[in-house]
Amino acid sequence: MKRAFIIHGWGATPKDHWFPWLAGSLKARGYRVDVPALPNPTAPVFSDWQHTLARHIGTPQPDDLFVAHSLGGITLLHYLSQTRPKEIGGLVLVSAFAEKLPALPEIEGYSIDDYVVQARPDLPAIRAMTANTACIVSGNDSIVAPEASLKLANALQARVITVPDAGHFLASDGFDTLPQVLQAVENFRSKGA
Repeated sequence: MKRAFIIHGWGATPKDHWFPWLAGSLKARGYRVDVPALPNPTAPVFSDWQHTLARHIGTPQPDDLFVAHSLGGITLLHYLSQTRPKEIGGLVLVSAFAEKLPALPEIEGYSIDDYVVQARPDLPAIRAMTANTACIVSGNDSIVAPEASLKLANALQARVITVPDAGHFLASDGFDTLPQVLQAVENFRSKGA
């Protein structure tokens, strides 16, 4: 059975936003789904989040599907860069970024910059792991500037899926489902992934 991992971001839990809906939708498509609860989500410790991914994912497998949101994206990109799998099945990044966010150095007193500088995403290596990469971007994301997500998409040679006026794809933005993720996954599957 193919594995799928959904990696949440800052301040979230596996029960938030569109994660439960996506987990159920992927299970219905035959995936064994894991949504790790990353510890202390409003004050994440980089090494703790990495250890949690290691416990849940272990060595990434050729059929593994990864979906990550916001800070979960750079967390996952670092993990994949460190574990260096030869191949993964697919990668969907939602409001993702791979470097400091000038407009968001901190949230509620927590330094996002201090977290981000610990990440060492090797984007060429990740690009080589899969041809199945999609970045979902909102045109009015006030947390992760669309330009940051588009820069990452370009570096990964990812398919860009733009959702107008989606904010940061949070439940408070009206997102308890995100069908664009499933569309990306179906596109991967139609390509033989």
